[in-house]
Amino acid sequence: MKFSIKKEILLENLNNVSKAVSSKNVIPILGGIKFDLEENGLFLTATNNEIDIQCFIEKKYIDNIDNLGTIVIQGRYLLEIVRKLPDGIINIEVIDGLKILINSQNSNFNLNGIDSKEFPNIKLEYSTNPIILSKKVIKNIINQTLFATSTQESRPILTGINIKIENNKMECIATDSYRLSSKTIYLDESIDNPINIVIPGKNMGELVKILDDEDENVELHIFSNKVLFKFDEILFQSRLLNGTFPDTSRLIPNEFLIEIKADLDELYRVIDRASLLTSEKEKNVIKFETNGNEVIISSNTPEIGKVEEKLSITKNNDNEIKIAFSSKYMMDALKTINSKDIRILLNSDVKPIIIKNDEDENLIQLLLPIKTY
Repeated sequence: MKFSIKKEILLENLNNVSKAVSSKNVIPILGGIKFDLEENGLFLTATNNEIDIQCFIEKKYIDNIDNLGTIVIQGRYLLEIVRKLPDGIINIEVIDGLKILINSQNSNFNLNGIDSKEFPNIKLEYSTNPIILSKKVIKNIINQTLFATSTQESRPILTGINIKIENNKMECIATDSYRLSSKTIYLDESIDNPINIVIPGKNMGELVKILDDEDENVELHIFSNKVLFKFDEILFQSRLLNGTFPDTSRLIPNEFLIEIKADLDELYRVIDRASLLTSEKEKNVIKFETNGNEVIISSNTPEIGKVEEKLSITKNNDNEIKIAFSSKYMMDALKTINSKDIRILLNSDVKPIIIKNDEDENLIQLLLPIKTY
């Protein structure tokens, strides 16, 4: 294998494929990136047994191809080398079967390669009827739900994002049992058979790093044990979580005793300041108490101190409420909303807090209150 390529083209593709390079050295081959140089271009493939990524560089973007071939190169070293080489043309050549020469202007590197026969046999398959979404939509879904996934492996199913599709309705839900995020979108075309899958949250977190904000389409190829995202010249495949995601539909009430409308930015800043004197050990608790057309937000941690803030609000009736919740969870939820005003919907100090906004009725954030007495 021998070819020459511009640094920026190689680096962009290495950055994308390296998201699937294993950081653990249990199986050395999983720390490598497989290079397949064929007549039509260069395929770069990596896997960590959780996700598989393949990037394709068309022949027209490769400056010179002398010999075709295949080899696995250690990903961590390769990425750092390419990143730190000067801009311009990079020459890569395999000699003696497993020695890789990388040079650019005055720099020369000699790396040990791995036989590509040792690389896992990855099946990157397509379904007959993929779901079509834009990059921007997928990125929004992930950003608005991922934060609510659980980090506790004691309930593995909650570490993923549940995607349910029926007819043309697609519902994406994440919950760690203390909070919940739900985003609904409507597809251009209905599907024949309902889909109900759970994609590991950390894998979706890697996908969002590769997606840009363009309106270009992404194909979702969904199978019983995996899902493949196809966009640009990239294939991103993730395994699915086994198990049944809890039915969360009954958690969101349809009627509310109190509806509060507040300026999103002002509310966020007030909660942020009140949280300064909270303790993570005590779940970052703050109190939220209505008084007519204002709300009093306070925190009191005996070993730190106390703070009280007031904020003007609009309330739909004369009912008052005093409720406590995690400032961190509330701020996480508020960050997902792109609107000037938000609505906080309440029933009692022990019932879930629902957060909505007028600009996106299909996004619902929920958090459970914390009893402080």
